[in-house]
Amino acid sequence: SDLKKQEERGELLQPLIFAALVLCSVLLYFKVSLMDPGFVKSEEEVEAGRSEEQSLVIPQVPSNVKMRRCGYCMVKQPMRAKHCQLCRRCVRRYDHHCPWIGNCVGERNHPLFIVYLSVQLVVLLWGGHVAWSGLCFEQSWSWLQHNILLLASFLLIVIFTIVVLLLLISHLYLISCNTTTWEFMSHHRISYLQHSELENPFDQGVILNLWRFFC
Repeated sequence: SDLKKQEERGELLQPLIFAALVLCSVLLYFKVSLMDPGFVKSEEEVEAGRSEEQSLVIPQVPSNVKMRRCGYCMVKQPMRAKHCQLCRRCVRRYDHHCPWIGNCVGERNHPLFIVYLSVQLVVLLWGGHVAWSGLCFEQSWSWLQHNILLLASFLLIVIFTIVVLLLLISHLYLISCNTTTWEFMSHHRISYLQHSELENPFDQGVILNLWRFFC
């Protein structure tokens, strides 16, 4: 492959960058998997941060929509929070429970989840190029025996690349609209969206939505 040839020639810059990206991807995976996604805390802790939360309330949201108490963990749910059956906790600005990372994607780890997907996509694209560069096709059984693992790796990388690319595009679209996967899929069942005159009361324009999410 290209990286192997560069290593043999003593040109280690690209192999080291590739290894660093893979390591960064693994570290981001564990960080997103193990961090608090934004679990709703007890009422005593919520009271302390209520003044800050109120400053972020969007005025278009109907005032008659009240905070409700979760029937599972018995905490008052802020707007956009949802109880996760797998984590057994309520999560602020709940997006979805991701089986890939074994954790919820919510208010605290959603931006880092997007960074992780972006780095993972770069690693997969580069890895696919590396695997392809090592393939020299011949119509013989011996060639297939010697290259079956590399060929299988390339096909697997292509599949994962498509999955990650579609996931990243869909998340960036939802972020640009200031909505979550849960709100997008369950719009008709969410009280604060049902009673709103606007289809998406949180949308403040693409630029401001992206700024508020990442910054």
